Amino acid sequence: MVASEDELTHRKAVDYWRKQLAATVVDIDIGKHNDPSSYNEAITSDQSSEWHNAMIDELESMDKNNVWELVELLNGAKPVGCKWVYKTKLDPNGNVERFKARLVAKGYTQKEGIDYQETFSPVSQKDSLRIVMALVAHFDLELHQMDVKTAFLNGELYEDVYMTQPEGFKPKGKEHLVCKLKKSTYGLKQASRQWYLKFDEVMKKHGFVMNQVDQCNYLKMSGSNFAILVIYVDDILLASNSLDMLHESKRLLSSNFDMKDLGEASYVIGIEIHRDRASGTLGLSQKAYINRVLTRYNMQHCSPLVAPVVKGDVFGTFQCPKTEVEKEQMRLIPYASVVGSIMYANVCTRPDIAYIAGMLGRYQSNPGLDHWKATKKVLRYLQGTKDYKLTYRRSDNREVIGYSGSDFAKCKDDKKSTSGYIFLLAGGPIS
Repeated sequence: MVASEDELTHRKAVDYWRKQLAATVVDIDIGKHNDPSSYNEAITSDQSSEWHNAMIDELESMDKNNVWELVELLNGAKPVGCKWVYKTKLDPNGNVERFKARLVAKGYTQKEGIDYQETFSPVSQKDSLRIVMALVAHFDLELHQMDVKTAFLNGELYEDVYMTQPEGFKPKGKEHLVCKLKKSTYGLKQASRQWYLKFDEVMKKHGFVMNQVDQCNYLKMSGSNFAILVIYVDDILLASNSLDMLHESKRLLSSNFDMKDLGEASYVIGIEIHRDRASGTLGLSQKAYINRVLTRYNMQHCSPLVAPVVKGDVFGTFQCPKTEVEKEQMRLIPYASVVGSIMYANVCTRPDIAYIAGMLGRYQSNPGLDHWKATKKVLRYLQGTKDYKLTYRRSDNREVIGYSGSDFAKCKDDKKSTSGYIFLLAGGPIS
């Protein structure tokens, strides 16, 4: 079938834009370490012994937690599959910290009402984390960190769920058996919920009171002493005005869960914690995260900018692609991925990019080249400001102070206003 002249013109235009954009488009999976994607890759890689030891550690943890028992599969029952997932854990400086192997159930094959009921599980809000950091700096509290080694293996499982045996570790003569799960495991749809319910039960049993606004924050009072606990899935921050109460809380956690004591908090959920108790300051930074984002999108050597957006910058749907050629060229650009990376920095430690992050997020479904250029300007701004810290310090004023503003009908599409706000506690931004 012979293509029409219009079709040939369209194809030539698409090819042209592919070549023009080749320099800006990067493989979003580029990273310092190429982790194995399968069991066979792991055992044949240069780090095969490290990955094998990591898998042994994972199975020992499951055995210790009595996660499953090998049984004959009942008639009519269908087991879910499982898969080894490998991850090279890095420290804040990008150095290899450890090799982690996780056995994950293929939960996407589960049936609602049969294999699971509820799946919802809360996580701590970033506002809560910043409030705790402001209190730590102001009152000079102890701040430590712990990690739950096998968080999801602690949840009680109430449904009858069967899983195939892990690849490479089927006992001889028992290859036909399946794992009947007694505890939740990674990959199950209800795993995170069951872990949270178990953690919540233990904390309340030992005198901790859950915060009604953020259900992943707990407080325990003992006379004039107190301990604050913030949980983000399996990362736990503990703040207290008493070293004895802090250690008591650690012992409580260690006696109920398999914990790793990380000492004084320095790095949590991608956020670096820099503390100078002598001067009474505490800073939150995402320098390592920003460096990874810049490298991921081939912007690690870009020239820095002094501002992410300037007066006169205009955004609207009139900049969105109108023709198939324009839409095709934008499909080659990882716009949504970059904007998502920017938004995480904004949500955690960079309120200075809140306006532009929110503005660029409006056009994720159909971004244009002007939106992409604005996104790269934000990356260039982060390049020059990656050392910035969200700083908290001792203050004479412990009041919560809020500011708000608006650009007064500046939207080019519907003439609506874009508003913004910031709240400070003891002089430090919390929301």
